[in-house]
Amino acid sequence: MTDWTVSRRLVLAGSGALAATPAWAQGTVRRGGTLQVAYNTEQRNLNSAMVASNAVFLVASKIIEPLAEMTYDGSGLSPRLATGWEASADGLSVTFQLRRGVKWHDGRDFTSADVQYSALEVWRRLSNFGRIVFRDLVGVDTPDTHTAVLRFSRPTPAQLIWNALPDLTAVLPRHLYEGTDVAQNPRNQAPIGTGPFRLGENRAGQFVVLDRNPDYWDSPKPYLDRIVFRVMPDKGAIAAAHEAGELQLSCFSSVPLADLKRLAGVPALEVVNRGYEGSTYHALIELNLRNPILADVRVRRAIHHALDLPRVVRDVFDGHGTVGTGPVPTTSRLFYTADTPRYGFDVARANALLDEAGHRRGANGMRFSLKLVPAPWFDYTVLLGEYLRQALRQVGIDCQPQRFDAPGHLQAIYRDHQFDIATGSPVFRNDPAISTTILYRTGTPPGVPWSNQYGYASQAMDQLLDQAAGELDPARRVAHYHRFQQLAMEDLPVIPAVEFTFLTVASRRLRNHSNLPRWAMSNWADLWLDS
Repeated sequence: MTDWTVSRRLVLAGSGALAATPAWAQGTVRRGGTLQVAYNTEQRNLNSAMVASNAVFLVASKIIEPLAEMTYDGSGLSPRLATGWEASADGLSVTFQLRRGVKWHDGRDFTSADVQYSALEVWRRLSNFGRIVFRDLVGVDTPDTHTAVLRFSRPTPAQLIWNALPDLTAVLPRHLYEGTDVAQNPRNQAPIGTGPFRLGENRAGQFVVLDRNPDYWDSPKPYLDRIVFRVMPDKGAIAAAHEAGELQLSCFSSVPLADLKRLAGVPALEVVNRGYEGSTYHALIELNLRNPILADVRVRRAIHHALDLPRVVRDVFDGHGTVGTGPVPTTSRLFYTADTPRYGFDVARANALLDEAGHRRGANGMRFSLKLVPAPWFDYTVLLGEYLRQALRQVGIDCQPQRFDAPGHLQAIYRDHQFDIATGSPVFRNDPAISTTILYRTGTPPGVPWSNQYGYASQAMDQLLDQAAGELDPARRVAHYHRFQQLAMEDLPVIPAVEFTFLTVASRRLRNHSNLPRWAMSNWADLWLDS
């Protein structure tokens, strides 16, 4: 993607245009119709200001809007609730000009007071990643109803703020949240927003219906009359519904990989891998360094050498991935560096390192045993756990698998630390400081998902990340994060196995899909169905 973060000032008046118009975006717009979408990861909390999760964004982003959205064009951002933004030279404030004429779905006016409340009470206090980005936010001035000035106690890089706008600045209606317990507010399940669609009905276990907002600020959008998210936890059923013409869309690889080739051959359907570049997933191997065996970096490096990751990409991910080389994926053209230590597949080297660490094979051929906990999120993470069990056995490491459902996995890994080795799948959200450095920084309390709950503690790493967090110069900030990747791969507290994105299955009647780097998490105001 093009770097839009080097300038401290960016003021836009309209939506960003695509560099090229894909085939599925062409044609004369046809208004109306109902879009049927598979919803295989039903969420109870639809408050995207509090939970930056792709599964939440899938539905909530059509209702609740951020200040700006990511684009493929030269600027990289297009306005939503903000029309312009400027950072001060000292990094202590950011001024947003807010869109006029915007109304909440209940008819109240959107104003700077809503941004003030959302920033101070939700983004910096409750958001899983906003608590990192906005940790030094001390106030929000509202000189008028359409200006919001965020003030920070310490210099905060504009580069980070711009990168965080799409994921971490969803705005909530102050009049419905102020004075309540935000985490328990019933509007988290029935949100009121400013977006192109309004919540119609949310029937647990069955469907979520969104209806067209006739008062949307970007008239004549939205083009669709209705979106129906059908709760379908069975991926095989999703594939069958596509073939029967009962679904027009499924996102986030909701169809089994084994069915994709068949669906790609159905004339009425297309399989698309574009539209997820802003949220690249990393299949990680998480290591509990509280275990003295794993606290030895030689053992961690041996485990890496024992893994044939190109084979994992081919067999586990069916070719839909890339071998990981560090904590920042290759899709980040700004932050990625290839200059990191590598641990190629080398069984002899793995055995030598384990011997050197004092772990000789016993009479049964095994050196030691580890508790293996594969993440239940995707087929990928489950199958990666099975591959780990087989691969590590070849070098004398006996992995005993333990499986949990989603809540149990979060409890075991991130609160109770009841694991030795696990698979995980955190998301890189466009900037290392948003969702990646938290995997390496000390000080995160137990229970925070997708954070350093591995017992890794490095003063050098903490100092480097603190330095990067306050660096205002974009080029020097990038250099700090290059060094971060190098140090992460030297210490290897987690093993970045495979970086992967997702696939979309769509009806060929559906237009304007997959046209943004975080398209599935965007507002879908421009979607339409051809006849």
